[in-house]
Amino acid sequence: MRLIGDYHTHTIFSHGKGSIRDNVEAARAKGLKQIAICDHGPGHRLYGVDKEALFQMRNIIDELKGQYDDIDILLGIEANVMDYDGGIDVDDDILGIIDILLLGFHYGIIPRDWDSMLKFFILNPLSKILPPIRKDMIGWNTGAIIKAMDRYPIDLITHPGSKARLDIERLARAACARGVALEINSSHSQLSIENIKIALEEEVEFYINSDAHHPSEVGEVDIGIARALEAGVPIERIVNVE
Repeated sequence: MRLIGDYHTHTIFSHGKGSIRDNVEAARAKGLKQIAICDHGPGHRLYGVDKEALFQMRNIIDELKGQYDDIDILLGIEANVMDYDGGIDVDDDILGIIDILLLGFHYGIIPRDWDSMLKFFILNPLSKILPPIRKDMIGWNTGAIIKAMDRYPIDLITHPGSKARLDIERLARAACARGVALEINSSHSQLSIENIKIALEEEVEFYINSDAHHPSEVGEVDIGIARALEAGVPIERIVNVE
């Protein structure tokens, strides 16, 4: 099993340590055919990339595409779930310039309403130690992502279950029905082997990504591949390997 594309890498535009060119060069050195630059959406208060920066990134990538003919370079964004009605931090302007849309739960946001703030910052942590609210919280978290998939052209759910507990069976079924893939993230614990096996019961596809925050990490997915192999994922169910 060999990686052919890394679709989750960060740069100095958010909290990565290398430039877009640095990530591209690292991907080329490792024989990748495609790389996506996916810094955090503008709703992330610590590391979010604003619209002006995204347009700058678009220009840089378009210039680099003219310089390299051995790798396809994509501009993406790792959007944030902003409320429990499926709202995320992208608009039509952003959707018009990106090539791939990732979505995940992250802590560095300010939810858009008080109900979402209560659920995300209070009930979510409490659900880890209070079983009576755990089932409801898992349902709300999963529902938020499903609603987002209905509202936006999402390609991939990042590290599902890492920042907020999810019903992986329900998520995988919904993602499959909408043509959305799930990520096996090599920098996070999710998808775990157990959750990969659960997701495999549906026909959902997977990506194995690095979530690189330094150029040296681009394409480094041995942990993710090991999880996929142990879970028994057929190679044809993984989009970015051969």
